[in-house]
Amino acid sequence: MKTGMFATRWRPLCLTMPVMETHTLLLFTATVLPLICTPGPDMLFVTSQAISGGTAAGLRATTGVCLGYVVHSALVALGIAVLVAASPVLFEALRWTGIVYLVYLACKLIGSALSANKLNLASTAITAQVRRGFLTAVLNPKGMMIYFAILPQFIHPGGSVPLQAAILSAAFIFWCGTVYTVLSLAIGRIGSRSTLSDRRRRMIEGGAGGMLIAAAVFMAGR
Repeated sequence: MKTGMFATRWRPLCLTMPVMETHTLLLFTATVLPLICTPGPDMLFVTSQAISGGTAAGLRATTGVCLGYVVHSALVALGIAVLVAASPVLFEALRWTGIVYLVYLACKLIGSALSANKLNLASTAITAQVRRGFLTAVLNPKGMMIYFAILPQFIHPGGSVPLQAAILSAAFIFWCGTVYTVLSLAIGRIGSRSTLSDRRRRMIEGGAGGMLIAAAVFMAGR
């Protein structure tokens, strides 16, 4: 008897829960995908790396960006996001740290573009691209606001909040990785630094540095 009552009570929930979760996930995807595709610090950084270092560099930058958003996912799960969102001073400090960091990267690229005979890609650059992508995402206010302001709108209080946050975060990271991977593959066809003449390499690095300056201006104007 009790087993029958339990089955009767939970059968509708089991049938409707996946539909509701799928609908919510699709709605969340439709909301964040245009934001991901909008040029911002992450996209400009990945683009600059793919232009200057080829597909592999763009993919490493993409990996770093996705790892950076894992940090935001953890913050949401731990509830720290609420504290940051409620503190304008802390948010502004993070925002301007991100701006300064992008300017620093741009200056390094432009400085390299002004120097001749730097065609070899240092072995440390492989991990550096992942690290820089990571920091770019962690310090990106656009990404922070997606996690702090948009993601909570798709969480239902009646369910497990950490689980829902994890699923929505995974969806956001998945689409970031997909979009930036396609971008890296498309731009990487231009060629890697090792195949470029010094003159062309300097032009590309100068352009990449200019793109990061544009990203910093974009962030400062938000």
